[in-house]
Amino acid sequence: MSRMKVIAVVGPTASGKTALAVQLARMLGGEVIGADSMQIYRGMPVATAAPTVQECMGVPYHLVGFLPQTAAFSAADFSRLAAEKVTEITARGHVPILAGGTGLFIDSFLKNIVFSPVQADAQLRARLAGQDKETLYETLRRIDPQAAEKIHPNNVRRVIRALEMYYTSGETKSALDARAAAQPSPYSPCYIGIDYRDRSRLYARIDRRVDEMVANGLVEEARRVLVSPAKTSAQAIGHKELAPYFSGEITLEAALENIRRETRRYAKRQQTWFRRNAGIHWFYADDYADVAELYRAAGATAKEFLNEKETD
Repeated sequence: MSRMKVIAVVGPTASGKTALAVQLARMLGGEVIGADSMQIYRGMPVATAAPTVQECMGVPYHLVGFLPQTAAFSAADFSRLAAEKVTEITARGHVPILAGGTGLFIDSFLKNIVFSPVQADAQLRARLAGQDKETLYETLRRIDPQAAEKIHPNNVRRVIRALEMYYTSGETKSALDARAAAQPSPYSPCYIGIDYRDRSRLYARIDRRVDEMVANGLVEEARRVLVSPAKTSAQAIGHKELAPYFSGEITLEAALENIRRETRRYAKRQQTWFRRNAGIHWFYADDYADVAELYRAAGATAKEFLNEKETD
């Protein structure tokens, strides 16, 4: 059975993923699926840099701004919804294009990572949490030595989760993980990365983006959201840094500088995540005379991928 082809546009924040994904969709007859853990929420378009109608240029853009801020949303939830969208888009004869910087969402979906069906047991967790970490780790070593080798004794949360999986399902975490890993992915992905070789140029783009966000109403949006912040909205870069400003602890400029700093740190974490994937075709914006040249180069790679026949 042939696998469904999916293009994934990845890279750090402010690198130009949305624009590249939209251009690829226009070239290839595609539709874009957002893969951003914050853009999924309603009422936060400025802080999350959600794509605007103008930026989408008529290209369908899915999984953006559809959830209330109080809703929980996991990588497993994303995989389920993304699978539905990819199937629908492929059935329409269009090319599905993932675009976003949440590497966990993208990898979980494209690599078909099967999440544990074992539901959390609050009472069991509470009982386990009452034990000291040495006892917990020794219990795990006895029950599931393979899992114990991969978990540091000080990581009590993961030790408890591994024990919870065993006590709830009767199977060890190692056995559950092995079964999940044995399930092949139904997708054939082409990863297209966009970034800058000169990090200072990316940071300059981040600074400009923060200025644009302020001009587009970031402060007003954050003030509205933080009146009764949900757990998710409170995590968004661009909102949480403004809270001390609203309470009179710091100046607006200090809050904005904190947003710039946190965004740069986030970009570095994204770069670290994606660098672990040797299969990404990287396109560095500072290697090209202009973005149109970069779009053509990325488009050529995508077209070559779509024209390839499955060999497995």
